[in-house]
Amino acid sequence: MEYPFEIIEKKWQKIWNDKKIFSADNNTNKPKYYVLSMFPYPSGALHMGHVSNYSIGDAISRYKLTQGFNVMQPMGYDSFGMPAENFAIKNNSHPRLTTEENIAIMRKQFDMIGFGLDWDREVSTCRPDYYKWGQWFFKKMYEKGLAYKKSSFVNWCDDCQTVLANEQVEDGKCWRCDNVVRQKELEQWFFRITEYAEELLDFSKMTDWPERVIAMQKNWIGKSYGTRIDFTLEGSDTTIPVFTTRPDTIFGCTFMALPPEHPLVSEWLKDEAADSDLNQFCQKVLNEDKIMRSAEDTTKEGRFTGRFAINPVNGDKVQIWVTNYVLMDYGTGAVMAVPTHDQRDFEFARKYDIPMKIVIQNPEKTLVPEEMTEAYTEPGILVNSGKFDGMDSDVSKETISNWMQENNMGEQTITYRLRDWGVSRQRYWGNPIPIIHCDHCGTVLVPDEDLPVQLPDNVQLGKTTQNPLLSVSEWVNTTCPKCGRPARRETDTMDTFVDSSWYFARYADAHNTEMPFSSENADYWLPVDQYIGGIEHACMHLLYARFFHKFMRDLGMVHSDEPFTRLLTQGMVTKDGAKMSKSKGNVVDPQYIVDRFGADTVRVFMLFASPPEKDVEWSDEGVKGAFRFLNRIWRLFDERLEIISADYTKAAGHLSPAIKELRYSTHFTIKKVLSDIEDRMQFNTAIAAVMEHLNNITGIKHPEQLNDAEKAVFAESCLIIPRLMYFFAPHISEELWAMSGHDTLVHEAGLIQWNPAFLIKSEITYVIQVMGKVRGKIVVPTSASQDEIKTLALANENVQKFIEGKTIQKVIVIPKKLVSIVAK
Repeated sequence: MEYPFEIIEKKWQKIWNDKKIFSADNNTNKPKYYVLSMFPYPSGALHMGHVSNYSIGDAISRYKLTQGFNVMQPMGYDSFGMPAENFAIKNNSHPRLTTEENIAIMRKQFDMIGFGLDWDREVSTCRPDYYKWGQWFFKKMYEKGLAYKKSSFVNWCDDCQTVLANEQVEDGKCWRCDNVVRQKELEQWFFRITEYAEELLDFSKMTDWPERVIAMQKNWIGKSYGTRIDFTLEGSDTTIPVFTTRPDTIFGCTFMALPPEHPLVSEWLKDEAADSDLNQFCQKVLNEDKIMRSAEDTTKEGRFTGRFAINPVNGDKVQIWVTNYVLMDYGTGAVMAVPTHDQRDFEFARKYDIPMKIVIQNPEKTLVPEEMTEAYTEPGILVNSGKFDGMDSDVSKETISNWMQENNMGEQTITYRLRDWGVSRQRYWGNPIPIIHCDHCGTVLVPDEDLPVQLPDNVQLGKTTQNPLLSVSEWVNTTCPKCGRPARRETDTMDTFVDSSWYFARYADAHNTEMPFSSENADYWLPVDQYIGGIEHACMHLLYARFFHKFMRDLGMVHSDEPFTRLLTQGMVTKDGAKMSKSKGNVVDPQYIVDRFGADTVRVFMLFASPPEKDVEWSDEGVKGAFRFLNRIWRLFDERLEIISADYTKAAGHLSPAIKELRYSTHFTIKKVLSDIEDRMQFNTAIAAVMEHLNNITGIKHPEQLNDAEKAVFAESCLIIPRLMYFFAPHISEELWAMSGHDTLVHEAGLIQWNPAFLIKSEITYVIQVMGKVRGKIVVPTSASQDEIKTLALANENVQKFIEGKTIQKVIVIPKKLVSIVAK
């Protein structure tokens, strides 16, 4: 009989739902375990990546539930964002309607696959009861000086008609639509994430985070030790600070390099004609990919501004150039260029015939600027450096920095690559920023009692290249809450990463109408014990969530330093060697597979095909293999149910060697599966262990002929399967457990344990090879000597056939495994 998954899966989903076994309790003495998989964007249907991700989370959740924890595995929807707005424009609809329709579809699919989710805690970021508190957090950021507005050059996507954070630009293109990103000067709202840069470099509170993610965040934050040196603009009091990690080269600076985005350049361009060479050069560079601009092999270009800066250490006039290879994102945005000791500066100076000056001499070969073919970047002896001549260059760094600090020329400092988080977006479908602009009062926060500022429904999408909210004058025009005069609402909406930066905390108290969540509930549930999601979020969501959590801690709302204790970054689901995508035509619909093979089959395939952190290559044959495996289990119980469900409390009798081996397999498999989950989170090897154990069970050909003691061992060997497979294939496991006479749910039976006594073998099976080919097996006592093992191997009836009439040259015993016979 084939496993009737259509009936059984619906049956157990209803039972789980009726019993509310996945509804976590805020008031319990049980230890908690919070499992969270990154919530999805409601695109209309679950894809195989979702199924993979949530199968991992569900396996962990059910494992912890079986251990007796109060488990919370909530779910929600990251439902604001450009895709919904663009879809609505394309289909002449409204993003609110299409988003809610998609959520309803995805909810049915979640239930169809049987994920054990706490739906009582569901959140959706586009609903006012959620985004009200996002606005409340913005206000708190503003009140604490962590939210501010300034004019700056930002990453702009013409297709999406909005700003992108640095983290959302991938290889110079928009992370959403792949359009080339350009620089545009706009007034923007920022969160001062840089205030937490040092704390964000501390990963000591994480129990288990992938080293790759930690390295990516450290690199993104980019801490550098160096010296700030204050140059002055010739003929003015304007200071131009630079940051350098090479203060030992300061006496060799011959020009200063500025990026087109530098505020001084912006001021100077106001005096330039629009078609001037400098202006046109700046516009060209601003539209280039930042990553390509700073790449080592990029052709260095620049324009002399006609201005000079004064080097504070020697009074030298140095040329000021605007270049394509310097970015505002590093240091102060201004670079002191030392051509003889920096390769990029060397290439630039050679190209534009800028003077060079050696200040670090090679001890082994005298350097002459005119003869140099590349910059000298190794340590050496200082020359042309005033009173520091003759010093070792490495030693001089500290000495020169201290000297400059004593003489008010600069100071030793630390800088970060990390920049403040630009949160303004010029789109409709996002959380409104709770700010009112009043000509009389200035920037005014919307009062708490007026939150949330709700999005208007009568917006004109797709009919303007401007922010769509500007089309709703009755929403934009309001009154100032301070003075009552006419005022205007802020029309930028927040980056959707703001919504996902605190959702994990809302789950702790999802229906609280008085505050985002109570500290009492947050203290019980947070931090998240196990977080699951893609590594592509390392420098966006994961970094922002850590920042937000620390901010909530500083508000006294949470009392932990980090949001996620353990992090698992699952791999992608690929097909034909490429990530599944509609454009590649290699998408597999989960609905189709579930309809044909059942939800448990999809889960088992996803978890068995690869370790969770590796990519899963889709295989139709692999899915069929998982289905055959579950059907083998089903047939075993169907055919041997009488033996499996019998009462063996008074069973007695001798155990044959084969049954002792089966008992060993039973307890070895229990230990292996639990260890693979608890210690290594390797579900693929855990499932493989159950498969091997199933082979051992079916190797007993006539269990009905066993004595009662042996039948008891056989029954036990079968009954561990639903208790171990429950984590991966819960529907069939519940059915088999019930079929075999149990009136509890699988998790209520508790975590199965192995008996160490049954893992000590009194006998060992040896494979016998003759001239490299397997010719037999023998079972020997563990106490047998090598001579006894050799004698038994040579006496084996089948082995005798292959050594008859030959000379035995050598017999090799590999302990506990193999006997190898060489005969000629």
